[in-house]
Amino acid sequence: MKFYIEDVLVYFPYQYIYPEQYSYMVALKHSLDAQGPCVLEMPSGTGKTVSLLSLIVSYQLAKPSIGKLVYCSRTVPEIEQVLEEARKVIKYRDTELGPGAPPLMCLAMSSRRNLCVHPRVAEEREGKSVDSKCRDITASWVRERAKADPTAVEVCEFFEGFEAKGKDALVNGVYSLQDLREFGKARGWCPYFFARHMINFANIVVYSYQYMLDPKISTLISKEIKVNSVVVFDEAHNIDNVCIDALSIHINQRTIDGCAKNLIKLNNTITHLKAVDADRLQKEYSRLVQGLAQSGINTMADEIGTDPVLPEDVIKEAVPGNIRKAEHFLAFLKRLVEYIRIRLRVHQVVTESPLAFLQNIYTAASIDAKTLKFCSSRLNSLIRTLELPDVSQFSPISVIADFATLAGTYNDGFVLIVEPYDERNPNIHDPVLQYSCLDAHLAMKPVLTKFRNVIITSGTLSPLDMYTKILNFKPVLTERLTMSLARSCVCPVVVTRGSDQVAISSSYETRGDMAVVRNFGNLLVEMSAIVPDGLICFFTSYLYMEQVVGMWNEMGLLNGVLANKLIFVETPDAAESSLALQNYKKACDSGRGAVLLSVARGKVSEGIDFDNHYGRCVILFGIPFVYTESRVLKARLEFLRDRYQVKEKDFLTFDAMRTAAQCIGRVIRG
Repeated sequence: MKFYIEDVLVYFPYQYIYPEQYSYMVALKHSLDAQGPCVLEMPSGTGKTVSLLSLIVSYQLAKPSIGKLVYCSRTVPEIEQVLEEARKVIKYRDTELGPGAPPLMCLAMSSRRNLCVHPRVAEEREGKSVDSKCRDITASWVRERAKADPTAVEVCEFFEGFEAKGKDALVNGVYSLQDLREFGKARGWCPYFFARHMINFANIVVYSYQYMLDPKISTLISKEIKVNSVVVFDEAHNIDNVCIDALSIHINQRTIDGCAKNLIKLNNTITHLKAVDADRLQKEYSRLVQGLAQSGINTMADEIGTDPVLPEDVIKEAVPGNIRKAEHFLAFLKRLVEYIRIRLRVHQVVTESPLAFLQNIYTAASIDAKTLKFCSSRLNSLIRTLELPDVSQFSPISVIADFATLAGTYNDGFVLIVEPYDERNPNIHDPVLQYSCLDAHLAMKPVLTKFRNVIITSGTLSPLDMYTKILNFKPVLTERLTMSLARSCVCPVVVTRGSDQVAISSSYETRGDMAVVRNFGNLLVEMSAIVPDGLICFFTSYLYMEQVVGMWNEMGLLNGVLANKLIFVETPDAAESSLALQNYKKACDSGRGAVLLSVARGKVSEGIDFDNHYGRCVILFGIPFVYTESRVLKARLEFLRDRYQVKEKDFLTFDAMRTAAQCIGRVIRG
């Protein structure tokens, strides 16, 4: 259908529209007119994505001065879902406009792991391994060697094809991740680098939050996107956690042991290079004297990473003289790693501010803040200069360099915590150093400063003012839209007592009680007998799920469930969870029925819709409050209270409710 919202003719690809969809589009139009950030909430399952795409695509047509739409979502299934809705919107728009419809390109962008079509590289499961193997056959120095001796050096035929012809290509239409892979295979072009290149020309780009919020990735991928673009954060209920994770570092004993191996490897390579090609090291030294730390990058394939700090905090000056020479920088890294190794030898918890850490490291190891700031860019420059294969093996030393750069750059909004053991396993000595960001505003600020239109939207944002406080911005518009049509097919039930009238709760004091666990199990057995097809259960944590399922097995309750349905379990491993989900859907399709045991805040609770027979019922075993004994959480709660006047209880309740709403929302769409 077509209709006007003020001066914009909206192309909406369905015959009917919910009242809340129309209201949502009106609010969205007003925020685009006002050219400022907005916060919009509309319930799950009411067609938020198609409303958003219809309005913005129509707005681009009516007002060409507005730039591209950058649509950020959380997971790959969500990205694919957005692309399918975009396909419908664009097809309807083109049908209505006829042959005169202006060409429009919409593409998805994801990691090499999701786009690579090289037979050997694509077999790798780990993202870092795929990146590293890709670089080994696409880096500029590898290609130079291949020209000299094509039989001895392998290069990627798809990257070569893209370099030869892909940069001049002009394509239109909608390209999902699968479409990009098929297009790449057909043309002989690398889908990943083709998508990277086409971001600058596409009208709609759909990718993960990290590509906009994580400085190590956004500096490479999103720096060319213009200020008049519209940036949408969909499913933005956890946007504060994404911001914080992007600027936080965890270092344990395994990281330090890995660093020792990395330093030996780097030392051997530098010694060898001095003997055979000392001129290469001298050229790097000259570049660093001139302040050109990033100048060794010839193509996108040469990129290793950038500083973990925000764009305005990147230093625009030469690398300090004490770490310009490769051997001097290596000696500095050895001192830094040794200092951190000593700091990990603790028997009680240590909490420090960034300023206290800088003072301590200067006193103990004579390392100053300025040298620390340059650590990440200096390491990347060295790895490029040494032309090292399999860069993924240098992850441990890269973590240390990122930590050093963050610690040297930021004095506010961070905390350093060294713990001798995991709080949940106090009997095992496993020290960890956490440099945690406490202020989500730090990662969000560059986006809000650069782009005129930033839209934060989700089905579970209430209370809306909480986001404006913790992200520290003033929206031009906040709107909360309620569901207009009664859904008699949704039946929410709160169970407070078991069939034996014993009170049931997942509170920390009673969660391990045999009677509570037995009643939870009996509830699942009874529901599995009554509810047809698929049933999803959410626990508050992996540890609690493991404990409860083990006790159910001892009580013989799992056999009662298996008599009615098959059981599948989500694990922290993404590949295992993906397989479990696939088989869960197969069991539902076959009519056998299935139960999926999952965790709130896990992969299943975010972005995977169990529509129709895949999700007839959701059971939430307890309110998913975050682990309140976490020292990082305590530090963040204290920071929020002091800086933004957010009470601890308010934040914890808000966080638990948005998580519970996401779990329940997985089936409402059906």
